[in-house]
Amino acid sequence: MKITVVESSSNGVRLRVEGRLMGRWVEELRRTCDLHALSDGIRLTLDLADVSFADAAGIELLKELRIRLVTLLGPSSLVAEQLKA
Repeated sequence: MKITVVESSSNGVRLRVEGRLMGRWVEELRRTCDLHALSDGIRLTLDLADVSFADAAGIELLKELRIRLVTLLGPSSLVAEQLKA
């Protein structure tokens, strides 16, 4: 998996996530999101268009991030279906 900062400003950060969200990469994404969203008022956006698969832990993390008001952009149809469940 690869996590890239696509855009960063004083009020928001956009990360592109690519590959398979599973195993140790779930915690890596959690740490990266926590790092970029430490300050109040920073909007975090995850571009998920290039995530080909997410295991149960990955889906739970994405659901948790969504509750924390992280914007999830362009998930694949498979990931989007899992997020609905």
